[in-house]
Amino acid sequence: MRAPGFWDDQSRAQAVSTRYSRVRSRLEDYEHLAAEMGDLEAVLELAGEESTGDEVPQELVEEAERLAGAVGRTLEHLEEQRLFTGEFDAGDAIVSIHPGAGGTESQDWAEMLLRMYLRWAQGRGFEVELNEASEGDEAGIKSVTFTVHGENAYGLLSTERGVHRLVRISPFDAAARRHTSFASVDVTPLIDGEVELDIDEKDLRVETYRSSGAGGQHVNKTDSAVRITHIPTKTVVQCQNERSQIQNRETAMRMLRGKLLLLEHEKREQDMAREKGEQKEIAWGSQIRSYVLAPYTLVKDHRTNFEKGNVEAVLDGAIDDFIREYVWQRSTGKLGVRRS
Repeated sequence: MRAPGFWDDQSRAQAVSTRYSRVRSRLEDYEHLAAEMGDLEAVLELAGEESTGDEVPQELVEEAERLAGAVGRTLEHLEEQRLFTGEFDAGDAIVSIHPGAGGTESQDWAEMLLRMYLRWAQGRGFEVELNEASEGDEAGIKSVTFTVHGENAYGLLSTERGVHRLVRISPFDAAARRHTSFASVDVTPLIDGEVELDIDEKDLRVETYRSSGAGGQHVNKTDSAVRITHIPTKTVVQCQNERSQIQNRETAMRMLRGKLLLLEHEKREQDMAREKGEQKEIAWGSQIRSYVLAPYTLVKDHRTNFEKGNVEAVLDGAIDDFIREYVWQRSTGKLGVRRS
């Protein structure tokens, strides 16, 4: 990075700079853990010296418990990083949310999911960029796509791919009846310009339209919005957040490359599993989690059987426990078997 002319190639320089930041972050995590371990050992040694019989000074007990908790949290974070070894796990993610059948109910649920992921990303210190959003008829959203920038963003968010189910007393039903709503979450990796993927221009249908809908100042209200359809795979991407049609097209093409590369990657994995006679989980489009607000409160992941009773906290972005449990079970080949 200190070499002369490093920044002449902006795209390559940005990719190297991002990788440097992530490697430096991992090194800092390790050094932080080593310092915490040293402090904990020192406190335990001091507690042994100052104890009288079975009695240990209360302030040393409290300090040891605090340091042990800090060590546990750092180890948990490093363990999470260790489990992300997939081809795209370390990179950024593109997330799309689409409501299921049910009109306003499902559109409102889609917006609740958007809020949940934005809160989660904020808590992680991730940067979020809104690519496109379309308002619902009465409330909520018809669709939204956003990019999450951060370490292991794709690895983390790929665990959220699938259908999410909400059960609640509807705020839109005058009779206050219980309703079930569905929304799908799609997650693809953000592919950088160095990844080669041949896309025939003849296979693309490019449309431009006026940006509209949810997003306020974050969405450009001009005729620069771009929608690209890859005809052979029926893959559709769209972007309306950039200032110009050219920028929106470039962003949409990056999104399309990510989707097509992921499709190719998944097909390759399925072919390999078929040759080995393995039964692979089919997670795409399947119902992965239920959020129940009535008649009781519970969030349950149907893949791992992990559950939490505090639904409000989960909808406020507290989904890390669900992500960690799924990643651990998947990495050990024990999906559906909770850790003791």
